[in-house]
Amino acid sequence: MTQQSIATADKLDAAVLKVAGVVVLGAIMSILDVTVVSVALPTFQSEFDATYARVAWTMTAYTLALATVIPLSGWAADRFGTKRLYMVALALFTIGSGLCATADTIGELIGYRVLQGLGGGMLMPLGMTIMTRAAGPHRIGRLMAVLGIPMLLGPIGGPILGGWLIDTASWHWIFLINLPIGVVGLIYAQMALPKDAPEPSESFDFVGMLMLSPGLALFLYGVSSLPEVGTFAEAKVWAPMLVGGALVVAFVLYSFKPRHPLLDLRLFRNRSLTIASLTLFVFIIAFMGAGLLFPSYFLQVRGETTLAAGLLMAPQGIGAMITMPIAGTLADRVPIGRTVPFALALIVAGFFGFTQVDPQTSYWLLGGSLFVMGLGMGGTMMPIMTSALRTLQAQEVARGSTLVNILQQIGGSVGAAVMSVILTNELNGSRTIPGLVDESGKPVTEAGLAIASQQRPELLQQMPVDPSIIQRGLDFAASSFANTFWVAFALVLLTFIPAALLPRRRQPAQLDESQGEPVKTPVVIH
Repeated sequence: MTQQSIATADKLDAAVLKVAGVVVLGAIMSILDVTVVSVALPTFQSEFDATYARVAWTMTAYTLALATVIPLSGWAADRFGTKRLYMVALALFTIGSGLCATADTIGELIGYRVLQGLGGGMLMPLGMTIMTRAAGPHRIGRLMAVLGIPMLLGPIGGPILGGWLIDTASWHWIFLINLPIGVVGLIYAQMALPKDAPEPSESFDFVGMLMLSPGLALFLYGVSSLPEVGTFAEAKVWAPMLVGGALVVAFVLYSFKPRHPLLDLRLFRNRSLTIASLTLFVFIIAFMGAGLLFPSYFLQVRGETTLAAGLLMAPQGIGAMITMPIAGTLADRVPIGRTVPFALALIVAGFFGFTQVDPQTSYWLLGGSLFVMGLGMGGTMMPIMTSALRTLQAQEVARGSTLVNILQQIGGSVGAAVMSVILTNELNGSRTIPGLVDESGKPVTEAGLAIASQQRPELLQQMPVDPSIIQRGLDFAASSFANTFWVAFALVLLTFIPAALLPRRRQPAQLDESQGEPVKTPVVIH
């Protein structure tokens, strides 16, 4: 075969691009929905009269749902067919989006976000399977370049789109916008996706799923109830934590028994996978957890509009967009033990700026900090995930990819819950204003009134208070954010310990026994 014919064979033809269009549409919906909601959390607080720890469950529940269905999608795709299942996932996500817009309470919204997450969690893994089958393994690199578009644009466009929709319409539209896209996606999928016949599949570990997901949810619910009751002694805190923790421990012990477990923990015998997974897990807890708080600081302490908060978050996405393609190229040539610590150092440098925040911190400093953090993030996540899979045997790669992806989602859930609890606990320490109570009869704190007045200035006309109280409240709120960022900063520093053990020499990729070529498996990042 000539060089020209090989190059032609490697190109993505019209049929493959048509399939890729469906997958990219689903990926945009799924990825945007994570970032769009990040700027809406303070809005949910005021709309539903809930604490930050409570509204953060709109993110925690979504990512836990993603973690639940990632292993389920491979088994279900074999059993029901990828086209049929992809359309079901798209429909679930779209219906969940519509229901989210109808929520009257924070509990309803959290429940509908679970439904949305169950659909969204299947879109990316199924999309990758469909695209790989359509194009063949030799064109996976080009496919990843196509899928990289929504992955890169999501962190930039999500907060801006969410902010614009909330400012110009209402919070409902961050969910309603998915309805027309979902309908178009369903019609497009019906027309463009090739039919595939269901095949007999290996058994699915439903027992494991019924232990892991509820266990994590119960444990994190107990943790997030702490700021509300103020002590571990309350049954509302320790009971779910105890039951949830027991279920997670039981899951770990049980996972070594089935032939096809939900998560193949036996893969942790591979030292490279263990170190990479640990580095990623600690990093995700810190970075994703604190990442939710960045827009909230702009909204609640600085009094910015949601659109302005979204625009102020853009430097982080731009930074990631610059380094992610470079890191992907370097991952094949330079051992990640030499590149990832440098990327982590950039994140630490950027993060430090947020540990110093006050009500007047320079936006140039914060924008620069976000940009530097974005540069570091782009050089961290994809290389670590790729390295985790590189040393696995061909038959282990699919299970390894599932394991790493689920750890990522669990880390995001833990980070969102823990950081929101720390912030809420910090804010609860603010002094109360004598004689002032809210609509539910609870005493109003200085920080609470200061934050509320930043978003609704008319409150100060309805309840005249000394301006010094508002300033003191803003100082306390900024200090609460700074203290929470210090915790996340310390966690990022901890990632240097496992990162120091990452391979500093080139690792040969495992060979596919049938073809004698290195195994290349796309890694999905939500």
